[in-house]
Amino acid sequence: MARSKTKTGPDDETLWNQFRAGDENAFARLYQNYVNTLYHYCAHFATDRALIKDCIHDLFVELWKHRTTIGPTTSVRFYLMASIKRKLVRHLTAEQKLVSQDDMTNGRRLGDTLPGADPSHENRMIAHEEDSYMNSCLHQALEKLPRRQREAVHLRYFQNMSNEEISALMQINIQSVYNLIFGAMSNLKRYVTSETISL
Repeated sequence: MARSKTKTGPDDETLWNQFRAGDENAFARLYQNYVNTLYHYCAHFATDRALIKDCIHDLFVELWKHRTTIGPTTSVRFYLMASIKRKLVRHLTAEQKLVSQDDMTNGRRLGDTLPGADPSHENRMIAHEEDSYMNSCLHQALEKLPRRQREAVHLRYFQNMSNEEISALMQINIQSVYNLIFGAMSNLKRYVTSETISL
């Protein structure tokens, strides 16, 4: 029933409406809540980290500048991710930069959000080693996926978006979302198995 909440304070929709009303603190909170999410999402499309930071900065400057004409939203995360994707893709198209599979590896550890149990120091150390190993296998497998499959997996499992939201964000139909995720899962199963055997 509750909407996506920040760690402390109002939910995103409340912050969004406060920002639209000119609340600088709410605007700053939105930036803090989403800057990392937007940065990691942009890493699917660009390897130029300075460009990513510039696009995010420009997006928030434009949001503040046009705050009085921006409408309400029931999903701040979706709004911001769709906006930053449009902005970044425009820059990449203009500069004719194409993303490469090999350039996606630096600075990304997709397994960092996975929780770990810690019943004891010894078990924690063992679990850490096992997690590191499996995360390494998963990371390598994810990097082998085609870009569209990787984006769909990121949105579904790392951003917890619904298939409908992914469909709108990627501008494809629901069946295509299912196909991308099914294909990605099939590939990941094969890649992780081969990575595990080879290590």
